[in-house]
Amino acid sequence: MHTLKLVLILFTIGVFTSCNSSEKKKVIDPIVLEDTASEIVKNPNTLSASEKIINEAIAAHGGDLYNSANYSFVFRKNIFQFKNDGSKYKYTKTYKKGDSIIVDVLNNGKFSRTVNGKVVSLSEKAIATGTGAVNSVIYFATLPYKLSDKAVHSKLIEEISIKGEMYNAIQVTFSEAGGGEDHDDEYMYWINTKTKKVDYLAYNYRVNDGGVRFRVGYNKRVVDGITFQDYINYEAAVGTPLKDLPELFEANTLKELSKIKTENVINLNK
Repeated sequence: MHTLKLVLILFTIGVFTSCNSSEKKKVIDPIVLEDTASEIVKNPNTLSASEKIINEAIAAHGGDLYNSANYSFVFRKNIFQFKNDGSKYKYTKTYKKGDSIIVDVLNNGKFSRTVNGKVVSLSEKAIATGTGAVNSVIYFATLPYKLSDKAVHSKLIEEISIKGEMYNAIQVTFSEAGGGEDHDDEYMYWINTKTKKVDYLAYNYRVNDGGVRFRVGYNKRVVDGITFQDYINYEAAVGTPLKDLPELFEANTLKELSKIKTENVINLNK
């Protein structure tokens, strides 16, 4: 058996053994974007300023390597895998509930679930919830890969200094078609003008009475050419303009909610 695959299997067993079924479930903030084929390569003559900056960020984080990427990682004791094949993709979430091993699969937009190896039928609501749970985690873990999708509308807002570094602030909104249930949410990304990488991001959402989040990247590392990082997740008052969040962050007035950790990243293509 391939050494890395053996390590993954052994680690999976360890994760499932250590899970506490009584642990309080944590809520994952919503994500707006449906999975569509990413468009990393575009005609440079027709790109806006924001699209050029986004494409530079995608290239800096992994570029064309995303097109054939096959990685697994652990998030909150659940094992996720994303496997890309050009415009095709397969996302998987493996987790334990009681004595059952559950595997959720999002295969080119089609969601399915097996419990202890047996396929189960699901309601439309369960399919939507399961799809969002898988897609949202992988979306954030692979940023800024999906920011070139058709549903994305971007705008360069300003160049700003944060903690002594210069950033391009890019506003992102989504079309209703292909933008998912929460297409009216707003995102903002601060891309380092030197490294071309995303160091900060923010978004607002309207479900569950709404909310505003600001994430600070840390523990940035490159795994076989693709950048992964963790985030400190902060909360701001509902209605706070996203462009004001860096100033509030530097003033230490944001409330820290959690840490978003992408752990035990493994390249399954090796």
